[in-house]
Amino acid sequence: MTGRFAPRPLEPVLRRLRTLASLSDEEVLLVRALTERRERHPPGEILVHEGETAPYPRFVISGWAARQRVLQDGRRQIFGFLVPGDPIALGLRTAEPVMGSVAAITAMETIDAEPVLNAIHGGDAPQLAAALAQAEQIERGLLLDHVVRLGRLTAYERVAHLLLELQQRLEIAGYGDAHRFPLPLTQEILADALGLSIVHVNRTLQQLRRERLIELRSGVAILLQRELLASLAAYPVAEVPSKRAASA
Repeated sequence: MTGRFAPRPLEPVLRRLRTLASLSDEEVLLVRALTERRERHPPGEILVHEGETAPYPRFVISGWAARQRVLQDGRRQIFGFLVPGDPIALGLRTAEPVMGSVAAITAMETIDAEPVLNAIHGGDAPQLAAALAQAEQIERGLLLDHVVRLGRLTAYERVAHLLLELQQRLEIAGYGDAHRFPLPLTQEILADALGLSIVHVNRTLQQLRRERLIELRSGVAILLQRELLASLAAYPVAEVPSKRAASA
């Protein structure tokens, strides 16, 4: 993600955390100190393997990943996407075997979050602990939304619903605004996330374009009529939290 969709490295992480809890100055400094602990990942790299216990904790600072499960014949179901600012393996509960894998779907950068976990476990970062607990709850909510999306929405509604979800999450992280956001997803990836064929995804996107509800331009999505799109997809559009989302 480049240009207007490229905040400073740690800004997405701090923006996301500050929408979840009021971090102390010491906690902000702790997160900022992670800057030097970066790792790059090419598309397709597996960051977390299915069945793994106690996977490596980190934050996404650029690029996208997918939570997924791949069947023996190569078919894939994507459960959700990880975007800048999202934690990976930072759940505060007892580690259990991971039920799916996490794979990079674009070139990515992550930062090692082990110092954050150490501070939380030592009782030195209560607001960070609260923020990550809240993030875990939101992740469970997104998974339930995804179940409803696959089980009860039409193809047209599924595509619109996912676009609205991604817009809101990316705006919180500082990527895009209420109408425009980066969308580096191929139609194949969208098909794997939405339980549709690539042809069906293509037809649905074309319909949304013809109806002047969206535009897609070189990896950027534009929601032309966001409120109408939300109504058609039964998506509850809320204002993006901004009170604590100051830039890093």
